[in-house]
Amino acid sequence: MGACLALGSLASCASCLCGSASCLLSSCCPSAYNSTVSRLAFSFLLLLGTMVSVIMILPGMEDHLKKIPGFCVGGTSLFPIENKVNCDIIVGYKSVYRMCFAMACFFFLFSIIMIRVRSSKDPRAAIQNGFWFFKFLVLVGIIVGAFFIPDGDFNTVWYYFGVVGSFIFIIIQLILLVDFAHSWNQAWLEKAEEGKSKCWFAALLFVTVVNYALAFSAIVLFYVFYTQPDDCTEHKVFISLNLIFCIIVSIMSVLPKVQEAQPSSGLLQASFITLYTMYVTWSAMTNNPNRKCNPSLLSLVQQSSPTPPPGPATPTPAPNVQWWDAQSIVGLIIFLFCTLYASIRSSNNAQVNKLMQTEDGQVLFPVEAAVGEDGVRRAVDNEEEGVTYSYSFFHFSLFLASLYIMMTLTNWYMPETDYQFMESTMPAVWVKISSSWIGLAVYAWTLLAPLVLTNRDFS
Repeated sequence: MGACLALGSLASCASCLCGSASCLLSSCCPSAYNSTVSRLAFSFLLLLGTMVSVIMILPGMEDHLKKIPGFCVGGTSLFPIENKVNCDIIVGYKSVYRMCFAMACFFFLFSIIMIRVRSSKDPRAAIQNGFWFFKFLVLVGIIVGAFFIPDGDFNTVWYYFGVVGSFIFIIIQLILLVDFAHSWNQAWLEKAEEGKSKCWFAALLFVTVVNYALAFSAIVLFYVFYTQPDDCTEHKVFISLNLIFCIIVSIMSVLPKVQEAQPSSGLLQASFITLYTMYVTWSAMTNNPNRKCNPSLLSLVQQSSPTPPPGPATPTPAPNVQWWDAQSIVGLIIFLFCTLYASIRSSNNAQVNKLMQTEDGQVLFPVEAAVGEDGVRRAVDNEEEGVTYSYSFFHFSLFLASLYIMMTLTNWYMPETDYQFMESTMPAVWVKISSSWIGLAVYAWTLLAPLVLTNRDFS
């Protein structure tokens, strides 16, 4: 809880920078749009909660708390007073469930409040873009209340909420990565048309080749380490199907008719999709409870390390959390990238904008600076005529991101199962692998939509 208060103080200081509806900026910061600053601020609250969750789930935290006299139930006490704090809830997967439950409630509440906000003239837009100190207090209040929720069926019910929300968020991640690849491809093509075309086309080719090389190298490693000649049939099917699907969408992206309808489509986007699909496939296989088909990277490293000499018998360790598997670390990195990109994105892709409920891209940092009479630089209100993104959908995405963080940090562990370490079960495998298939289908639709719906403008 000390870590929560410390990080809370940091957030409180940061929130003072944005105390009014027109978000104050320091003189050394570039002028920015209101819409961008607000998204960054909400994303900061999400990342702050993620940091607290990581601290709470670190192994050994409960043992350290029990050493504090008179604090935890079952711990040491200096006075003849019964310890009443349940440290089993303050740390471990239960604390992550409650922390992410609070963040999810906070963002879902804002998603409901901000439905159908059309411009900054709507009174609710002031709540979106200002009052940060009070919003922070509301979040802290929900977090404190969440830790008073009794165990009961809460953990099991909230686990299934996390599974469904994470499934949807993985698809949103793929859409954001497609948008990033599209923006990257378009930017380099424009530079190629302006000047040294050979250099920029060579750079595009190099990145595309690297993505495909990494993806197909991963496929080889999957067959070597995650399959057995007489076992792991599911893994063989997953790897083979996703390989075939990735080849199909790659061919589709360069078909003459697709290129004619969408000149900006190409192999760069397809290579990103292929690489991300391989990551999701690997992440799904590492959630398989069958250790014969799931030799985690950490276990392979531990097997190669020298075995310590035999010593006195040690007691069997208590159930522990092992969230720092390689796939969880990579998942957190991708999550951080997508969250930041969703906050500052300025896309020109009409189809992606429609899927993500945002308007056409604008310059992130305007040239003009809104400086008040007091000499303080303020964010530029660029939403008087209409919002540049759906407030409600943005908060719903952060709601899903909270659930995804919960499942990632707890390694998709199903509560109340008898494992020495927190290991996931087969539902997590099917959720991830099916989300990869749906993501590939969404990308394929973005390629085929202009050919199927000829009466609509997809320019």
